[in-house]
Amino acid sequence: MKIGIFDHVEKSDRPLATTFSERIRFVQEADRAGIYCYHVAEHHASPLNMVPVPGVYLGAVAQATRNIHMGPLVYLLPLYSPLRLAEEIVMMDHLSGGRFETGVGRGVSPFELGYHKIDHSKSRDIFIEAWECLVAALTNDKFSFKSELFDYKDVPMPLRPLQRPHPAFWYASSNTTGSAWAGEKGMHFTTNGPTARARANIDAYREALARRGGAAQPKAEFRGGAAIGVLRQIVVADTEAEARRIAEPAILQHHANLTWLMRVHADSGLVGRLNVPLAGSWEDARREGTLIAGTPETVREEIERQVDALGINYLVSYPFFGEMSLSDAMRSQQLFNGEVLPKIAGL
Repeated sequence: MKIGIFDHVEKSDRPLATTFSERIRFVQEADRAGIYCYHVAEHHASPLNMVPVPGVYLGAVAQATRNIHMGPLVYLLPLYSPLRLAEEIVMMDHLSGGRFETGVGRGVSPFELGYHKIDHSKSRDIFIEAWECLVAALTNDKFSFKSELFDYKDVPMPLRPLQRPHPAFWYASSNTTGSAWAGEKGMHFTTNGPTARARANIDAYREALARRGGAAQPKAEFRGGAAIGVLRQIVVADTEAEARRIAEPAILQHHANLTWLMRVHADSGLVGRLNVPLAGSWEDARREGTLIAGTPETVREEIERQVDALGINYLVSYPFFGEMSLSDAMRSQQLFNGEVLPKIAGL
C-alpha cells in the first residue's frame, strides 16, 4: 500500500510567507521518507485554502523535492480555459521531472463557483466538456474541439507532456455518482467521509472500473493498476493525551474553515448543497473514522482496520491541518514515518 499526503494549506495566524516556507519544509521531509504523492486542494475566497492557484505553489514544491509525486486534488475545471490549463499541466510535468498527477473535478462549493459566475447546477456538464477538451489538447500536436461551451480549431500544441500520453488523471468524490464516473473513465480515485459512506463510494468506483476493464493509465505501484484511496486526518504522538492536545484544536479550526462560506451565505438557500464531511469535534471525527489519532500502535491498528473494511490500496493522510504548528506536524509525521509506515507498507 502506498501513502500520500493531502493538504488544504489553511489560513493561520502566521504570515502567509511563513506558511508557505513551513509547508515546503514539511513536504521535503515527506519526500525523504518515501511518501508517494503530495496532493493539494484548490478552493477560492475561503480561509480553507491559501493556494487557490495550485500550479504556482506546486511549481515551488517541484523544485524543492526530488522523488515525491504531486498534483492538485483537484483542479476545478469549470474555472479554466482547457487550452490554458493544458499548457500549465505540461509545464508542471516537466518542472517536476514527470512526477505530476492531474486531479480534476467540478468543485464542491456552489459559493466558490458562484464567485466565478458559474452556476453550480450546471457545473457537472461544464466539467465533463472541459475534461474532454483538456484530453484533446494534451494528446495532440494540433487539436480541434467543438462543443456547446468550447470551440477550438487547429490549435498548435508545441508544449508536449513528458509523461505519455499525459500525466495520469485522478478524481476525488464524496458521492457515488462521481465515484462511478471516475471508474467509467479509468481514473485513479480517492474518497473521504465516514467509513460507511466511503465504502459505498469505493464500491461504486470499483464496479464501474471493472466494467471498463481497468485503469486508463495503470500504475504498477498500485495493486490492480488503479489507485483506490481514502482521505484521513492522521495525528501520531507519544501518548494518547498528546495526540488529543495536537488534534482537537486543529479539528475545530479546520471545521470552522470548512464551513466558513456556509456561515457567510447562511440565508442563500445553497447551504444544503455543500456536500462535505462535517465532523466538527474530536469525538465525532474519531467515531466516524475520519480522524486517526493516538500513539503509533493505536494509529497502526486503526489504519489496518480501515484498510480491511474499505479494501483500499492507497491511504491519503492529512497530517497538517487547522492552525497546527510546524513542530507538532513534523513530530507527528516523523513518528508516522518511523513507527507506523514500515508496518503498514505491506498491507
